[in-house]
Amino acid sequence: MNDQKDAVDAITAQWYAVRPDLDTAPMAVFGRIYRIAKAMGDAMDRTYARFGISRGEFDVVATLRRSGEPYTLSPRQLSATLMLTTGGMTGRLDKLEKAGLLCRKPDPHDRRGLQVTITDRGLALIDEAVSAGLEVQRAGLAGLSDAEAEVLTGLLRKLLAGV
Repeated sequence: MNDQKDAVDAITAQWYAVRPDLDTAPMAVFGRIYRIAKAMGDAMDRTYARFGISRGEFDVVATLRRSGEPYTLSPRQLSATLMLTTGGMTGRLDKLEKAGLLCRKPDPHDRRGLQVTITDRGLALIDEAVSAGLEVQRAGLAGLSDAEAEVLTGLLRKLLAGV
């Protein structure tokens, strides 16, 4: 176990000093989760910026890529997967289409609908970007053994299911 103190320990100690009646155990957990998410989010932003895309744009292209061939989804399917409004999705699609990473075309099965497909350029970019992102994430886990990372994954899965 690591006995090194961090900023969250300092915060909970301050609360204990002024409000010893409070149980700050939840703050100790979620404070660290928030800080980890912020630090890794910033690192991922820097990584994806090297490819000319934001994290949100990465998510769109990555969703198309992991959907499998023919790498095509409707804007509605993308919005649902990414928990975005259709308006938010439209802005991302506009930018990604302008960059040549995806294309929109009429849905042959629904004349009111559209299909979004990753381009060859988008496919090459996302394959590089996902590998680069995984390297950053792997480096973030470097302080844990494989067994510790596996236990943490299980605990976080259980926590996420509970919230």
